[in-house]
Amino acid sequence: MPLSLSPARVFAELVPSPVGRNGTDNDSPGVAKGTPGFVQPPGREVHVSGTAELSAGPDRAKVTIHLRSKKPEACAARSSVTRRLDYIAQTARQRGGISVENVTVTKNFSRIDNAYKMEAEVCITFSDFEKMQDVCNFLVEKLDSSVIISPPHFYHTVETMDNLRRQVCLAAIGSAQQKAQEVCRLFGQSLGKPLLIREEEMKEWEGHLENHSINPSNLLSLRQRLQSAIIYVSSKMFAIFEIKGEKKRKHTALLNIN
Repeated sequence: MPLSLSPARVFAELVPSPVGRNGTDNDSPGVAKGTPGFVQPPGREVHVSGTAELSAGPDRAKVTIHLRSKKPEACAARSSVTRRLDYIAQTARQRGGISVENVTVTKNFSRIDNAYKMEAEVCITFSDFEKMQDVCNFLVEKLDSSVIISPPHFYHTVETMDNLRRQVCLAAIGSAQQKAQEVCRLFGQSLGKPLLIREEEMKEWEGHLENHSINPSNLLSLRQRLQSAIIYVSSKMFAIFEIKGEKKRKHTALLNIN
């Protein structure tokens, strides 16, 4: 008979002990354990599922800075861009604590009509977002329109994502175990070891803004960009635990919780 338990639903079913191969009950004296006619009855089990959801904000931000120069002489175009590149690198190092491996520079030199054009792109990866803001604001103040700083691109490192997936998986297993313990306690039993643990579902999605369709991506504030870059991960785990307690019964119990 189904038994309701809020907020979970509990179903208990009594299953008779299986009959031996010789047609007799396994508990009868005529069938001894270890003999060919003995069939081991299934143990008492509780079947549960647990869910969990965790989130993590981005831990890296990449800022791209564009600069160019167009001069009648090639050396003048190169010199103009090189001076600004050195200034950007110095600012990132002194004000942002950025190491060389976190700065990538690409250059392109071309001739247009009777002039020479030098273009460069600097990509800086930050782990401290406050220092990122300080560096960007300082460069805008000092270099003005001679550079174009793109909005920061926030993202998660592989290590952060792997850790988030592990944590949500463990949290879902803990939820299932706690549920099983409460059910066993309700029936005056104790929870045994896990017999099966299986992940049934894992989902990942990014944060979103309610007015994201109204504001173009290049008009989002820093706070809105951080909010939209949050990653959410959910996990659903299925587990089977054995039930400890009195085993001198002719019936076995099977509990299912959905």
